[in-house]
Amino acid sequence: MKEYKLKKGFSPDIDRIEECLKETLPSEVRRDGKKLVTSYGIITTITVWIEGKKLAVDTVSDTSIKDDNLILDSNKRFRDFLLKATGYTAKERLKQAKKEVTE
Repeated sequence: MKEYKLKKGFSPDIDRIEECLKETLPSEVRRDGKKLVTSYGIITTITVWIEGKKLAVDTVSDTSIKDDNLILDSNKRFRDFLLKATGYTAKERLKQAKKEVTE
């Protein structure tokens, strides 16, 4: 499980997060209580929920798939989802993760 900070102006609203999921991952999104669950490509399960004021994401990937195009597409769409949901680019999220480790 990984937690992501939300940029100022990006509300911790599960309905908004659901729209981001639907826009970036063309698959069925179902609600499981306060969590959203879907899958796409090599990612067999993506579970998303709001933890405090952060976006919590848990993923399970199928490591037996060796199709490079599918792997790249899955990763790109997942990063696109995180950008739309949090407002931070992959580079900014990496910088934040490094900062949290040093604190």
